[in-house]
Amino acid sequence: MTQATPQEGVQFVCYTRCSTCAKARTWLNEHHVSYTERDIKSDNPTAEELESWWRRSGLPLRRFFNTSGQLYRSLSLKNRLPKMNDKEMLDLLATNGMLVKRPIVVSANKVLVGFSPEAWETTFFSTADHIK
Repeated sequence: MTQATPQEGVQFVCYTRCSTCAKARTWLNEHHVSYTERDIKSDNPTAEELESWWRRSGLPLRRFFNTSGQLYRSLSLKNRLPKMNDKEMLDLLATNGMLVKRPIVVSANKVLVGFSPEAWETTFFSTADHIK
């Protein structure tokens, strides 16, 4: 099976100490996906970027929260988020990269949140481009 050429201009938003991000980086490299890496802790996305990514992703906004993170738990967000509107959630996410689920991959036509090899395969390589 020959793989198609992956999309260009991909932004890989990650945290360098995150093991899932390391797996995702390895996947991108093994599949020869050209990307620009952005550290979410030192270069936190703005509320405007997050809103754009959220709308393009088609996901519920809550999926952008790192629910397994210490900061999420210490702020009791499990109980607070249901009472927040979209703007409040986006503004909160923009305050600290550790609140944001990662990795996030932003391509020309898709925004992926979290690492799923199957979803990434579908996004970066069309099945019609595979030669069996």
